[in-house]
Amino acid sequence: MVDTRRTVEAVWRIEGARIVATLARVTNDVVLAEDLAQEAVIDALRQWPEWGIPQNPGAWLTAVAKRKAIDTWRRRERLDDRYQAIAHDLAARAGSEPDAWEPIDDDVLRLVFIACHPVIAREAQVALTLRLVGGLTTEEIARLFLLPVGTIQQRIVRAKKTLTAAKVPFEVPDPSEWRARLGSVLGVVYLVFTEGYAATSGEHWMRTDLANEALRLGRVLAGLTPREPEVHALVALMELQASRFGARVRPDGTPILLADQDRSRWDRAQIGRGQAALARADALGRGRGSYALQAAIAECHATAPSVETTDWARIVLLYEALGRIAPNPVVDLNRAVAVSMATGPASALLIVDGLADAGALRGSSLLPSVRGELLARLGRAEEARSEFVTAAALTGNERERGVLLAKAAAL
Repeated sequence: MVDTRRTVEAVWRIEGARIVATLARVTNDVVLAEDLAQEAVIDALRQWPEWGIPQNPGAWLTAVAKRKAIDTWRRRERLDDRYQAIAHDLAARAGSEPDAWEPIDDDVLRLVFIACHPVIAREAQVALTLRLVGGLTTEEIARLFLLPVGTIQQRIVRAKKTLTAAKVPFEVPDPSEWRARLGSVLGVVYLVFTEGYAATSGEHWMRTDLANEALRLGRVLAGLTPREPEVHALVALMELQASRFGARVRPDGTPILLADQDRSRWDRAQIGRGQAALARADALGRGRGSYALQAAIAECHATAPSVETTDWARIVLLYEALGRIAPNPVVDLNRAVAVSMATGPASALLIVDGLADAGALRGSSLLPSVRGELLARLGRAEEARSEFVTAAALTGNERERGVLLAKAAAL
């Protein structure tokens, strides 16, 4: 049963978004689509241990969910007429010429736009998209945002109710709505990538399936909105960060930190694609926004032969610019790390202590982890050990916890 459950979870991670998107296209109801998909998952947990895992698990889940949709329609009042109409429509589509080109012809990307519909509050947009598209559990989303699980559950339920009440269809948004909704879409896509790059929980350091799906969506979106610099910038950022995936873990899954990575294993072709995407963003001549500045930072790392030869002074300047246009305690914390490499740990510790005094990042492992590194470099071993232990207790990722406890033990 344990193996079956893990298989179902893995299938859902990889195929969940496409399953929900396919069902949403058929039912024209995103909320119903997710409910049907979850019912199919329950069926899989019951049936696969006895019948065996199907050759194409994603297709099996989709087919079961579609049958459940038909059963749901049949049970409804005047259902036969509606079901016959839908069945006739589906059959007609199957035998017709390919659909005319639409601005968004990717079901998963449509699902992102629906989840980012303006009738939903910004916080709920993010939670719902991570749930529907990223396949994250409510617990994982809660960890990502450092919020109680109940708060995330309420946001998702409220978002679903709002979509239902507003009768939001599963269709391409009008081009006039794109600009207003693009910021939310980009934010969500990058959050999905971030969860894949450094998983907030679980036994794996990375979840490349999530990161690769976010990158795929970013590339599709860039092709559909070629005049939007931040779309190209986001793709650049994800390409550059993903280029290091092959060097970030050992064969046994143990994390390899930046300073210890074999840079010959970085994907040079992907670095080139990232640089080209950043150049496309710059060529549009509107100045660098948040994603472009982050991509420029990633480019500094990607092109440096070693940690020691990295242009840390430039990275500090880029973080300062980023902090002005997108103030965030995580940006300040990253700037402190860059400062420690450029001018030493003492000046960086002042920044970190200021964040701690302000109560920033309370409940996150990030701040004590960085503080521990700085204290260790300053020779304050006992204080550093305490910070690493604190950080280990706060993280939900087993691999990260192991790294932090190893650092504490070494001191």
